[in-house]
Amino acid sequence: MTQSRAAKKPAGFREFTPRAILGGIVVAAVMGAAYPYVVLKLGFGPNVSVVAAFFGYLAIGVAFKNYNRWENNIVQTAGTAAAQTAFMCVLLAAFDMLAARPGSTFAIALTPLQSFAWLTTAGVLGVLLAVPMRQHFVVDEQLTYADGVAAAETLMALDGEGLAGRRAARALGLAGVASAALMLMTEDAHVLNWFSSVTLLGTAVTMAAGVGINWSLLSLGSGMLVGIRINVSMLIGLVIGWVVAPYLLLQRGIIPSSFTRNDVLLWMMWPATGMLIASGLTALALKWDVLARTFKNLSAGRSNLEEFPLRWTVVGVALSSLALIIVQRVSLGLPAWITLTAIVLSLPLMLVGLRVLGETNWGPISQLTNTTQAVFGALVPGNLAVNMLASGTTGTIAVESEALMQDYKAGHMIGSSPKYLTLMQVIATPVGAAAVSWMYPLLRSTYGIIGDNAGLTSPISRRLAGFAEVLSKGFSALPPGALVALAVGTLVGIAIAVLEDRKVQWVPSATGMGIAMMVPATVVFVMFLGGLVDVAWRRLSPTTCDTFLPPVASGFIAGEALVAVVIPLLVVLGILHV
Repeated sequence: MTQSRAAKKPAGFREFTPRAILGGIVVAAVMGAAYPYVVLKLGFGPNVSVVAAFFGYLAIGVAFKNYNRWENNIVQTAGTAAAQTAFMCVLLAAFDMLAARPGSTFAIALTPLQSFAWLTTAGVLGVLLAVPMRQHFVVDEQLTYADGVAAAETLMALDGEGLAGRRAARALGLAGVASAALMLMTEDAHVLNWFSSVTLLGTAVTMAAGVGINWSLLSLGSGMLVGIRINVSMLIGLVIGWVVAPYLLLQRGIIPSSFTRNDVLLWMMWPATGMLIASGLTALALKWDVLARTFKNLSAGRSNLEEFPLRWTVVGVALSSLALIIVQRVSLGLPAWITLTAIVLSLPLMLVGLRVLGETNWGPISQLTNTTQAVFGALVPGNLAVNMLASGTTGTIAVESEALMQDYKAGHMIGSSPKYLTLMQVIATPVGAAAVSWMYPLLRSTYGIIGDNAGLTSPISRRLAGFAEVLSKGFSALPPGALVALAVGTLVGIAIAVLEDRKVQWVPSATGMGIAMMVPATVVFVMFLGGLVDVAWRRLSPTTCDTFLPPVASGFIAGEALVAVVIPLLVVLGILHV
C-alpha cells in the first residue's frame, strides 16, 4: 500500500556518507541517553523508529539542502539501535531491586565499564543473528512491522516532493501535533495529568485487572496499521486474559481477593508464552522451504551488493559470541557453557519475538525473557545471579533484533541498502551501550529505583526480579496450574499455526491473542479501536484511506513518542520537574 509512493533510490547514489554516519552517532548518543528514563518511568518503551527519523532530519536535514530520505534512514537506524540497547536498563534496575531485598544474597553491582562491555557484545551479536531473517519476515511474509511503516512514511514525508508529498507531510504533522497534545494532557506524561485510564466495565474484577481505555493516539495509530484480524485476535486475548481469567482464578483461590494486574500476569504469562512460542516455531517449521531459500539466497555467490553478505554474518557472529563469552567469564564470573546456552536460547526467542512484533507491533522480548528465566532456574536451581545474568543476556541479544527488523521494513519501503543499515546498527550499538551504562547510575541517584517513594519504578524490572526470586525457591513456588496452562497454550498455538498454514478462514492470530494476555488491556482496546477506524475509513473512501491513513497513523505514533523522549531530556536538564 505504502511502497507504491516510495521513489526508487537513484542509480549510484551514496547513502552511507560521512555526514549520515556522524549524524547517526550523534542521534544514537541522544536517544541512548534519553531512553532509559522513558523505560524506567513509563514502564514500556514507546516507538523510537519515528522519533529517530525526526532527529535525523534535525541532524542533517536542517544543515544540508540536499538532504534525502536514504541518508536519514541511516541516521534513523542508528537511533533505533542505540535506544533498543538502552532498553536493557531494565536489567540493571532489576539487579538493584534484588540486591536491596531484605536478607538478599544477590550481590551483583555492575560498573559502567562492565555494563558497556556486556551490552555491546550481546547487542552486536543480536544485530548479526537477525540479518538472515530480513528476507523471511520482511520480504517473503511481508509482516506489517507498523513502527517500520511509520518510520518509512515519516522519511518520505520529510523528503516529500510535489503536492502528494506536501499533503502526506501535512497529514503526518497534524496527526503528530494532536498525538503530542493528548500525551501532554495524560498522566503518562507527568505534565498536566488531566486524563488517566478509563474503566469500561465497572466491576471490581475488571477494574483491578485494568480493563479500560488508555488515552493514547500512539496505540490508536498502531491499531490502524496492523490490520483488523490482528486487532480482533488481540481483543479475544484481552477478554480471555483480563476479563475471564481473573474471575476463574479468583474462584479457585489462585489469586487473592485484593489482586492486582501483576497477580493475573504472573499466571497468564504461562499459557500466553506457550501460545506465542509454539505458534511461532510451528509456523517457521511449516515454512522450512522458505527459510531454506532465505539462507541459500544469502550465500556469498548469490547475494547482490545491496545485501549484508552471509560470510560477514558468520564471522561476525563467531567473533561477537567469543567476545561475549570472554566478557561474561572474566568480568561477571559466568561459566562459558551458561553463556553458550544463553546464545542458543536467544535464537528461538528472536524468531518468535520478530513474528509477534511484525504482526502486533508489540515487542514481547521482556515477557519471553521470563521463559528463559525458567530454563536457567531448572539448569542452575537457586542461583539468582546466574539466572539474571544468563536470561538477561538472552533478552539483550534478542531485543536488538527488533530494532533492526523495523529498520529493514522502513528501508525495504524506500529502497535502502540492507547492508548499510546493518553496518550502522553495528556502529550505533556500542554508542547506546555507553549511553545507558553511564546514564543509568545518574538516573538512579537522582530519582531513585528502590522504595515506595522512588521516582522510577520500572514495572518490567520488578517482574524480572520477582520472577527470579520465585524460581530460586523451585518450581513448586509457581502459581497452581501454571504448567498445565503452559501445555494448553502450547497445544493451542500449534493448532492455530497449522490451520493458518492450510489457509483456513476466520482463524485468529495466536500471536495477537498471546501478546494481548500480557500487555495492559487498556492499550489493547485502543488498538482495536484503531482497527475499526481502518475498516470504516477503507469502506467509506478507499482512495483517501490508501493515501492518508499511513501518514495519519504514523503521526499518531510519532507525536506521543516524541513527547515521551523530550520530557525526560527536559527533566535531566532541569527545565521541567515531574
